[in-house]
Amino acid sequence: MKKVICKVEYDTEASEFISKHVFGEFGDPAGYEECLFKTEGGKFFLYTHGGAESKYPEEGIKRMSTQNAEAWLNEGK
Repeated sequence: MKKVICKVEYDTEASEFISKHVFGEFGDPAGYEECLFKTEGGKFFLYTHGGAESKYPEEGIKRMSTQNAEAWLNEGK
């Protein structure tokens, strides 16, 4: 998925995958995934998608600061 935010292109195909958090079981309408990526330029972003009843009913991209990306990584530990 590609999305331009504040004139910066975030592309899951061209960025480095860092980690994934999964909430719920496969097929759960309230379940969702958050995948952390890092662009070549060093910017972090989350690729999000989930079931129809989740907080991410449509796939999306959300940019993240380095501090927020580090905090997100520590949530999964």
